[in-house]
Amino acid sequence: MSNLSKLESQSVFLLREAYRTFQRIGMPWSMGKDSNVLLWLAQKAFCGRIPFPVLHIDTTYEFPEMMEFRAWAETHYGLQLIVKINEEAIARGVGYETHDPITVTHELKTVALQQVLAEYRWDALITGIRRDEDPTRAKERYFSPRSSEGEWNYKDQPPEFWNQFALPPKGAGGHVRVQPLLDWTEYDIWLYIRRERIPIPPLYFARNGKRFRSIGCQPITHPVPSTASTVDEIISELYATRTPERAGRAQDHHERNAMQKLRAKGFL
Repeated sequence: MSNLSKLESQSVFLLREAYRTFQRIGMPWSMGKDSNVLLWLAQKAFCGRIPFPVLHIDTTYEFPEMMEFRAWAETHYGLQLIVKINEEAIARGVGYETHDPITVTHELKTVALQQVLAEYRWDALITGIRRDEDPTRAKERYFSPRSSEGEWNYKDQPPEFWNQFALPPKGAGGHVRVQPLLDWTEYDIWLYIRRERIPIPPLYFARNGKRFRSIGCQPITHPVPSTASTVDEIISELYATRTPERAGRAQDHHERNAMQKLRAKGFL
């Protein structure tokens, strides 16, 4: 098997294990490249349908192109789409115009996720994070428990030897993050997008000498210099670049260990 096929097989296995193990599952979907690969893999794992709800946490600061893609993908994939906005935080005036990126990210993403978990009582979330994307995410496990408040104790992660997954005891509260893309790299993601011809938003392709490597809220997401306007050109660019994937994400650079602090509180 090729490396891509091995990664695909492992991800499908993890998705099926999650579906077999947990009764109530949700899958956060940012509409970015990784979460669209995850949608594709879920379709493969379950014979062309995605048997659990897909969650988009809408901060109200999304790129218009991403919202257009969301409308298209909901119909194309037949998604059970849940859209969540933290209306209470919006009513208090939380926004990038008045608050720092860490506060806004916590209020409009993490707290919104906590509200959804309380409403739907999911015991598992299937996420599209990868170890190579950020040093904090490198500490994750395939099945990573969260507390009843959604918090992550990154210093106390369960061992996972030989595909033996450690789950929290029943009745412990909280939920488990299931992470089928953990071993994938950004390069693998784009190779798989090319092989499978997976639809992705147009912001990833260069316009006027710039493109987005990683996409978040519009006010704090910036493009990087690039002329790569096709998937093949992106793959060639990644082979040579030294620019970090999240170089354009302002929230990561607002303060020291910003991502670790956010993730400890429950950020995806």
